Amino acid sequence: MFGQTTLGTSTVSSSASRVFRYEVVGLRQNSETDKNKYNIRNSGSVFITVPYSRMNEEYQRITRLGGKIVKIEPLTAEEN
Repeated sequence: MFGQTTLGTSTVSSSASRVFRYEVVGLRQNSETDKNKYNIRNSGSVFITVPYSRMNEEYQRITRLGGKIVKIEPLTAEEN
């Protein structure tokens, strides 16, 4: 498993079927992450899978949590 998945239910279109994986470093526990049911690791990379339609929203959330995106890669159907 590569990390969190933020896929939702939506209609299938060309943009909805495109999925990307963010590699994020530097996430820290704060009041925003306290809402989660799990703790955030302070070190190492976290991989977050994001559909194309939510890339901007997820980028803003990562920034709010103090993380830095070091890599974004598209996922193919075999990797999902």
